[in-house]
Amino acid sequence: MNGFAAVLVLLGVFWTQTSALETFTLQEPQNDYVTGTMTIDNEKHIVDVHVRSGLYSSDTIFDYVHGYIATRLFSRNACFIMKINKEYIPDLEEMGRLAFERQTMNTVYSPYSVWVQFQSGHSRLGRMKDWLVYGKAIEQLCTGLPLYQLAETQPLINANGCANAGVPSILGIKICEKIN
Repeated sequence: MNGFAAVLVLLGVFWTQTSALETFTLQEPQNDYVTGTMTIDNEKHIVDVHVRSGLYSSDTIFDYVHGYIATRLFSRNACFIMKINKEYIPDLEEMGRLAFERQTMNTVYSPYSVWVQFQSGHSRLGRMKDWLVYGKAIEQLCTGLPLYQLAETQPLINANGCANAGVPSILGIKICEKIN
């Protein structure tokens, strides 16, 4: 009977660790005006990021179950959606490790940076079919906003028109308008 109780206690400890929400406060190096919070929901496999930077603030959802990232840029009052590419986007565990290191050591280098483009004038409003594909968390972030599909691109020489999103100092997402 004692062995059974020990197994239950161990399962409880491991279950608590995997189902717990982890929240990190992150700041952009050498910039006191850009702060972010990142919450990892290990149970739902979702990362929720809030970046506060005045006009350039954004909220981003990484939904690892559905395989999509959605970023709401407040300056554009729009939502930008892209498929998670495992080559450029860290997995859930790596994202948590990088956030922990960044918060505790303040000097972590992350090689993750993604450049993406959208086509102006090619937005649409989300439909029921979209929310089934993108998931509930992205639906809550983007309902009622124009949706733009993002496509990965190479870094641009002139990035003046690009918006920054993602996770401060861990994963930079550069969202740029495609110029014809």
